[in-house]
Amino acid sequence: MSLDKKIKVLVVDDSKIFREVLARGISSDPQIEVVATASDPYDARDKILKFRPDVMTYDVEMPKINGMELIRRLFLQNLIPVIVISAASKVGVDAMSAGAVDFVAKPEVQSPKAVEKLINNIISKIKIAAFTKISRKANLSVSNKIEKDTVNSSEIIAIGASTGGTEAIYNLLSQLPNTIPGIVIVQHIPPMFSQMFAQRLDATTKLKVKEAQTGDFLEQGKVLVAPGNHHMKIKKIGSRYKVECYQGDKVNGHCPSVDVLFESVAKECGSKAIGIILTGMGNDGAKGLLAMRKQGARTIGQDEKTSVVYGMPKVAFNIGAVEKQAPLDRIPDVLLSMLK
Repeated sequence: MSLDKKIKVLVVDDSKIFREVLARGISSDPQIEVVATASDPYDARDKILKFRPDVMTYDVEMPKINGMELIRRLFLQNLIPVIVISAASKVGVDAMSAGAVDFVAKPEVQSPKAVEKLINNIISKIKIAAFTKISRKANLSVSNKIEKDTVNSSEIIAIGASTGGTEAIYNLLSQLPNTIPGIVIVQHIPPMFSQMFAQRLDATTKLKVKEAQTGDFLEQGKVLVAPGNHHMKIKKIGSRYKVECYQGDKVNGHCPSVDVLFESVAKECGSKAIGIILTGMGNDGAKGLLAMRKQGARTIGQDEKTSVVYGMPKVAFNIGAVEKQAPLDRIPDVLLSMLK
């Protein structure tokens, strides 16, 4: 959308009070116009057709309605970025997997200060979502010709992602064999969601996935996800690699930061690594991926067509950090070919 036009927002929530508070709050930003509100998804469907909003905020917990299914079937048909707002933090990962571009947790205590913080957070996410390219999911299929003994387990794989990354990471990991080298992941995600995200990946892929803790060692077929609000680094101990997780200042506006991870991989692993940068807003990870490539690591970047937001992989590609650019459905094959 054009930078000189206001962002048209549809607010959907079954609580009249919260609808009004949210609509009034986000309308205070001069770049945002709330064109309509709706009390349920069926009302929202009509408002979508009438007002053609750029972004929709949506409380997924509606009485007598499967909110997740409606995200999949109703809202994504219109290719509108959806920001889910809910008091139930456990729905965050599921919502983004269903197609939402982001998730915001309602504060438990709705004090004026907490509401103000919530409004500012939503405004920020609306502005990002307005420039998010929504596309229907590709039919992902990866060659089944990869045999267990063709994978070189002496390397490690580092993955970084932001907006749209939870589903991209799932699509990638779900196609990998359990003989894959150890994987470390930084996904920009709030603290309360990183553990749930790891648990979902563990339950739905062939790999052993957990939220990383300091001292965890990388092993074949094991995936470590950086905890929200903690940076993650790789440290070489003898012939093995372990992770260190710690709280610190934001880097490139994020904690965890992809650059922090990638730069540590470049330093500790050299050419014995593969870096992958996926969909996401901003530039986090680009410099770190370049550092990896300069140390001899192989690098992959997601292409523009399949990225929800072609920001991080674009910057990485433009500065020469990406050795091979590929659509999401081809990245597993590219990765596995690099491991042979």
